[in-house]
Amino acid sequence: MPASAGGVELNTGAVTSSELLAAVASRELAGKNTVFAGIGLPTLAVSLAQLTVAPDVEIVYESGVCGAHPSHLPETIADSVLITGSEAVLSMPALFGYVLQGGRIDVGFLGAAQIDRWGNLNSSVIGEWDAPKVRLPGSGGAMEVMANSREVFVVMRRHDPRSLPAELDFCTSPGPDRALRDGIRPRGAGVTRVITDLGILARDGVGEELRLVATHPGVTVEQVRAATGWDLAVADELATVEPPTEAELGLLRAQVDPDRVYLR
Repeated sequence: MPASAGGVELNTGAVTSSELLAAVASRELAGKNTVFAGIGLPTLAVSLAQLTVAPDVEIVYESGVCGAHPSHLPETIADSVLITGSEAVLSMPALFGYVLQGGRIDVGFLGAAQIDRWGNLNSSVIGEWDAPKVRLPGSGGAMEVMANSREVFVVMRRHDPRSLPAELDFCTSPGPDRALRDGIRPRGAGVTRVITDLGILARDGVGEELRLVATHPGVTVEQVRAATGWDLAVADELATVEPPTEAELGLLRAQVDPDRVYLR
């Protein structure tokens, strides 16, 4: 039976949205050396990449764990399973001062509630600050990750105008364009890849808007643009994303997340 991504039928077998996003996002990590992983879908993606396209990738977590090799997926950033088998556990000042601010992260891999055309992120509130409809966990280390990673990948469970609005309800983690406007020069390129259930958005760095570069099978440009809160630019050569392979799905289900902590 075909799976649905963003309401569109995909010829990928019985594949959930989480499996689709994790498999596609993991491929973006090919050739990357050091990844600062957020909890949730980023953890799924980087764990799968470690078993496929990036076997030597070093995974860093906000709790100070570097070179993580957990026996199973962590449920929180403070899960003790992250420590067992890791290559180092640093204090928070050492992690943020030496690893992040030292420019040692190739890719910061984050999730967010909202992202705009410039790659600014909201993980604080939906609605007005003083009377929000939803109050979210906040930045955590995302602002430092945004400012100091060479580039940032974002994975979004939903692709709709609320999640990709013209204007964020609140800017938790400003990208380099917004930081430069405020007189701050960040280290990296900011968000360069956004993986959603409709396709992949990308930009090369400062001064560029996110543009649609690939769609999932069966998804049209018109559907993606209608689900985006701004006038989304489209790449001249639009690709079609390869669906998750049987091998990727097998690894996700049997090795990466057999207890379905994040697969849903």
